[in-house]
Amino acid sequence: MSATKAQPRVKEAYHKLVVPSLMKERNYTSVMAVPRLTKIVVNMGIGEATQNIKLLDAAMEELGRITGQRPATRRAKKSIAAFRLREGMPIAATVTLRGDRMYEFLDRLFNVALPRVRDFRGVPTNAFDGRGNYTLGLKDQILFPEIDYAKIDKTRGMNVTFVTTARTDEESKALLAHLGMPFRNQ
Repeated sequence: MSATKAQPRVKEAYHKLVVPSLMKERNYTSVMAVPRLTKIVVNMGIGEATQNIKLLDAAMEELGRITGQRPATRRAKKSIAAFRLREGMPIAATVTLRGDRMYEFLDRLFNVALPRVRDFRGVPTNAFDGRGNYTLGLKDQILFPEIDYAKIDKTRGMNVTFVTTARTDEESKALLAHLGMPFRNQ
């Protein structure tokens, strides 16, 4: 007999609570019409890596710890002399999360990391892109408990993009609010 792995609690809540309530609220006729989260992309730009490549290694290690997945390196597409940037130089680290890892990261972000932000009053509601995707900017990586404060050399910000199947921003906002995203009260 094989042991079955438990589903992440946010994924379970999505199937048992979010889908039925969204179907009732938005009058969807099919379960497949209900918007869902397809992936979460976490991107950390390291512009200082052009002068010191060791900063990129530290940032990649921290991003790997936060997401539980090895980050990919993004390289410059073209040279910009004013920034001392040459084509092909590594300038960012990114991770694309799907499946169970995505839901576990979502759970940690909403319930552990965001409440640790000083004077947190919710995330802004104006960061939708018009096609149902939401991008959240975090100022530093020490919000996550996986990062040891004593071992970091520099605080780095990151962008977290939630990619959904929603067609409009309103549908996406309803989905993310039901999943537990703490939106700011307007």
